[in-house]
Formats: sequence, C-alpha cells, structure tokens
Amino acid sequence: MDLGLKDKVVLITGGSKGIGYACAELFLSEGARVAICSRSQANIDAALSRLSGAHGYAADLISDEQALAVVDKVEAEIGPIDILVNSAGAAARTPADELTPAIWRAAMDAKYFSYINVIDPVIKRMGTRGSGAVINIIGNGGKIASPFHLAGGSANAALMLASVGLANAYAGKGVRVVGLNPGLTETDRVAEGLKAAAKATGSTETEALADALKRIPIGRMADPTDIANVVAFLSSAKASYVTGVIISMDGAQVPVVV
Repeated sequence: MDLGLKDKVVLITGGSKGIGYACAELFLSEGARVAICSRSQANIDAALSRLSGAHGYAADLISDEQALAVVDKVEAEIGPIDILVNSAGAAARTPADELTPAIWRAAMDAKYFSYINVIDPVIKRMGTRGSGAVINIIGNGGKIASPFHLAGGSANAALMLASVGLANAYAGKGVRVVGLNPGLTETDRVAEGLKAAAKATGSTETEALADALKRIPIGRMADPTDIANVVAFLSSAKASYVTGVIISMDGAQVPVVV
C-alpha cells in the first residue's frame, strides 16, 4: 500500500532508539524527509549512521525553549512539519511507597511536558497551514494503574486527555491527533521496567519476563516495527477520518471496550 508519505516532513522525538527509531526507518522507506530528536548527541550519531538521509537534533524536551528551538531548526532546514510523532520521554518506575512529590513532578516533566513542549508550537503552525497529523505514543499505564508506575501512568493519562482534546480543538483546522498505547514492547524502556518489577517482587528478570508474557494473550511482546507500521498508517491520508481516539496495542492483554 502506498501511504502517500513521500516528501512529507516528519519530526520524531525519541527517534534514536526503540519505537521512535523503528518509525524513522519506516518513514524513510516511504520516502519521507525525517528528523529525529534525542537528548543524547551520541545516540543521535549512532542512529544517523544507520538512517541514511535522516537529520538529527539534540535537545532536552523537558525545556520548552529547547523544544521550540528544535521545531524552528527542523522547519528552517527541512521544511514545515507535516507529521509529528512523539516517542520521547519515560518516567522512572517507582514503587508506590517510595513516591515523593518530587518524583511525581519529575514524571510529568519526563513524559507529559516533553510531549506538550513540542506539540504546542507544532500544532499551532499546522493549524495555520490547514493540515497536519500528530501521533502521540503514550502507553497503557495511563489506563491501567500499576503500583510500580503510578507517577508515569498519571502522566500518560494526562497525555491521553490532551490528545483527544487537541484533536477536537484542531479538527476544523485540518489537523488530526491520535494517541497510541503500546503494551509491552521489546525496547530498553521495557527492559528497565522488568528490572524494577523483579526488584520489587524479589524475583529474577527472567521470571519477571515470563510472568509478563503469561499475561499477553497473543503470546509475545510487540516488536517496535509492529508499532511503527500503525504509526505510519495513522499519519497518512489513508487514516484521514481517524482522530481524537486512543488506540491500544497490547496483544489483547487488557480486554476493555473503551
């Protein structure tokens, strides 16, 4: 299927690793002009060595000033952003009895504001131009409360509301916003989460992984490419009537209607 993404300008936050990197690979294969962003210049350099033709920008998106600077650079050097894919930021997993107000606040910075700081300037410009798509890769922790992920899950829940609210506000201006909630995916972030779960339960990481897989009816974790395939479709004109929704991709782990 030709998704019609050739020459589209795509900014992918968190694009140097995991799901973001898989998205960058796929968009490049579709002929898009791709920019990735990460806090680490070393990670960007490593990713760009394998992403022929992509552009890379180092910034800490917790800073609204740095986020705006990246958006300005991308639009000046590549062109107006047609598609924004947010995959940056991950709150540390902390057992409930170890949470402090500072940890809750840091989780909002790490996940919620690292997205909002980029969305805000981009979606306003998309609205002015009359077109654009924003795909927010969030996580099912915002729907299903976990005692090890309450702070990060709260940030995810806030992002889900912001996503559908912005979709409603900008639909009349030609801009679509979709939230995507991956379940367990084979990424470094999930590996860190399994370590935290193992520590909290007094088990090994192997046991924590086996226990996690038992809870996924489809029988495996997602591959980052599984998520990227859906991101690319949602970003395209083939999904022109899909907006204001949160889509779960968890292998049927949580059998809920909404």
